[in-house]
Amino acid sequence: MLNTLAGGGTLCGVAALVLLIVSTATDYWMQYRYSGNSANQGLWRFCINHKCHAHTLTVAFWDATRAFMLLSVLSCFAGVVLGLSAFANGTKNRRVRTGGIALLLSGFLALLALAIYTGVTVNFFGKRYIDWRFSWSYILGWIGILLALAAGNLSLSLSLSL
Repeated sequence: MLNTLAGGGTLCGVAALVLLIVSTATDYWMQYRYSGNSANQGLWRFCINHKCHAHTLTVAFWDATRAFMLLSVLSCFAGVVLGLSAFANGTKNRRVRTGGIALLLSGFLALLALAIYTGVTVNFFGKRYIDWRFSWSYILGWIGILLALAAGNLSLSLSLSL
């Protein structure tokens, strides 16, 4: 039973880490039409007709979303490393608990980032562009949140069982 919780928590944590990194690094958070051309944007740059440019405007919501996503990735990495080290060296209650807390924190930070992005996108870009949609990078972020929260819960359940 304990190995199942440890393995499940570690697997969910690693999957969450990969998805959060891919979500943060890619340019497909939103797709839209701009002057008849297809366009997409991520946290770091926007692309129109497959020509990408860095965001030149410093908008607070992008900075907040970037910061919370980066903190989420770092927290998830710490949680995975703590979980793997406890799993490899025989479970140590303190490491497992700290890793679980780091994974839960990662999920909440990413949740905050995506909530900010969602609110601003719907209220600002949704009114500015008629034909727009959230894209796969954004969706991977939400899946990463679910996996990080699941990994944190499994790790905390394991630490309570020890």
